[in-house]
Amino acid sequence: MRIAMLGTRGVPAHYGGFETAVEEIGRRLVARGHEVTVYCRDTEDAASDHYLGMRLVHLRSWKGKAVETLSHTALSALHLLTHPRHDVAIVFNAANAPFLPLLRLSGTPVAVHVDGLEWRRAKWGAAGRRYYRWAESYCVRWADALIADAQGIADYYTDEFGAETELLSYGAPIQVAAGNDRIEELEVTSGGYHLVVARFEPENHVQEIVDGYRRSSARLPLVIVGSAPYADAYTERIRRTAGPDPRVRIVGGVWDQELLDQLYAHCLTYLHGHSVGGTNPSLLRAMGAGTHVLAYDVSFNREVLGEHGGYFAGPADLPALLHAAELRPELARERGALHRARAAHRYDWLEVAAGYEQLCKKLESGHSIRHSADGRRRASAGAV
Repeated sequence: MRIAMLGTRGVPAHYGGFETAVEEIGRRLVARGHEVTVYCRDTEDAASDHYLGMRLVHLRSWKGKAVETLSHTALSALHLLTHPRHDVAIVFNAANAPFLPLLRLSGTPVAVHVDGLEWRRAKWGAAGRRYYRWAESYCVRWADALIADAQGIADYYTDEFGAETELLSYGAPIQVAAGNDRIEELEVTSGGYHLVVARFEPENHVQEIVDGYRRSSARLPLVIVGSAPYADAYTERIRRTAGPDPRVRIVGGVWDQELLDQLYAHCLTYLHGHSVGGTNPSLLRAMGAGTHVLAYDVSFNREVLGEHGGYFAGPADLPALLHAAELRPELARERGALHRARAAHRYDWLEVAAGYEQLCKKLESGHSIRHSADGRRRASAGAV
């Protein structure tokens, strides 16, 4: 099959779960004999037109929080429409819903990976939230298939729209014996720090994690990896919450994957505050590294972690969790090993890619959920 993947920044994957998914799924579809085209945002290092067997098409985008994704997907859809037909197009992000009719003009079946409940993200104002809720409805109306990466997302589309989804999660990179020479660059030692890796957005609760950590008597430092475009105000709030506490170390974005792997593998705990997405790749990466995870208490995180995770609902819950981990590091390591075993069993990229392949075959043979749901919401629950 000839399969197009669009709606993301593209590959190589340097940023975000969608990009990682495209890289890991696309390379495996190529290995299974398919032709995969990935639409990428044009950057200064976009020199190659192939990567891991995938064909890359680099197109421009207009900078800006509200238009960057949409402008690039618009150009990608036009490119698809004016070039030889693909058998299937996979669109990532429900925000790209306006371009589904355009893609369908080519006769190409379209699947949409709807991501999480984007309209709940604090970074969007009232207009942005209304747009995302409209986009969800439009995806239900125009897509031939909807992809959910967590059961909670699948349940949402069933309850809200009566719409069928394909439950296809992410895979977890498994680390067994990671080196520790690189973490010395950040002046930490194996088992000697707590870790946060997140975009600086309110629904990822970085500020609350810093607040809870500062309330604790933790001896080990809190290393915070992350940043976010268009988030200067929230970043400043995090810094103010950290204050002069020398235990809190905000290191910014880290794009060196070897260093990131070592940071995940050698922290005592990984603190995960994400609350509105589905299955989160950072959470899977920590689990695959054998790290004990303390996660914000929402259904998505409980679905992934299971019974061995530690959970917090706010800053007040964190001091006890951090104290317990530092008091009994051997127990934290045991729970981390259980996380890694769970990740290896439940989140395998080979199985994920096989699921995408089966979905593409279904779509190529004429399967479509169109007309089974009209995009109207069944209930008012969750309305903005």
